[in-house]
Amino acid sequence: MHFFRCRDAATPSPNTATDLVGQTLGAYVLERLLGQGGFAWAFVGREPDGTPVAIKVLKPRYAGDSQFESRFRNESETAAKLEHPNIIRIRSVAKTGEHVYFAMDLCADSLGARIAREGPLAEADVLRLAHDIAAALEFAHRQGVIHRDLKPDNVLIRSDGAAVLTDFGIARAVSGYIASTGVNMTIGTPHYLSPEQAQGRPLDQRVDFYALGVTLYKAATGELPFSSNDWFELARMHVEDPPPSLRRKRPELSKRFERVVMKCLAKHADDRYANAAELRADLDEVEEKRRPPMNLGAAPMGTSQPEALEDQSTGRQLWLVIAGVGIGLVLLVGLVVKLRR
Repeated sequence: MHFFRCRDAATPSPNTATDLVGQTLGAYVLERLLGQGGFAWAFVGREPDGTPVAIKVLKPRYAGDSQFESRFRNESETAAKLEHPNIIRIRSVAKTGEHVYFAMDLCADSLGARIAREGPLAEADVLRLAHDIAAALEFAHRQGVIHRDLKPDNVLIRSDGAAVLTDFGIARAVSGYIASTGVNMTIGTPHYLSPEQAQGRPLDQRVDFYALGVTLYKAATGELPFSSNDWFELARMHVEDPPPSLRRKRPELSKRFERVVMKCLAKHADDRYANAAELRADLDEVEEKRRPPMNLGAAPMGTSQPEALEDQSTGRQLWLVIAGVGIGLVLLVGLVVKLRR
């Protein structure tokens, strides 16, 4: 990771994201718009050697604010130091002309896009993704970094199916900016806000477990536990209403998996997981209970399992008959010898 600043007078200030498509920012050519959030646009771009990358460009209204820009760059550089297989790799943080951006690895998919395409995922798939996210959180929390805005769109999926967590630090940059300027801005995504975020209380790493609970709920059922078009009503639901049962929506989900999600969604932080290691242990237990029991005997090649079991039963019966005949012969010989005496 490196930080550099270059001036490019030829790059005009864009009014929309499409104005940047086809332009060059530093070493990167922006090919197409990938998506956008509240504070930045995301593009697919390429490095000079042709390597595809994702590039997040701070929207002009925020890039033009020196305090916001500074916090954005600082948090991006902090996130770039989080080197872990399940955390997105930030390649560079830069400013070209008026554009502030960072480049990161490009992933094949996102959890949000996959849910939109496929609807609810199988429990086994959700568990695998949950393991990866929990591993990322465990590493980040040990470095003192809290995500604060975990949601399906921030869970990227590599071509091998592994989950990669992105956008570390952006919510922290926003919260720091609000604290220093008093500007009224929304921190985080309302449907994934923890009760303590909704109430403006102090936060710690357990805020990420609540957002993960909402994310897993969405992945497993295709629905959010709480939904409202009114922000204040939604905040009240996060604080007061119990989340609906997952198994009422999808009875095939296991009770153990539901318990993990519900523990993440506990209203009080003390009732959630204290750390990601505890969460991973419970996820391991859910996975262990899902595995079918091992069979003591394996079927020979070309033989189905029922046939193999039948053969084993027949073999046991044959040995019992042989043993019975053998015992009978021994007794008969003993009787003959006794009579001759």
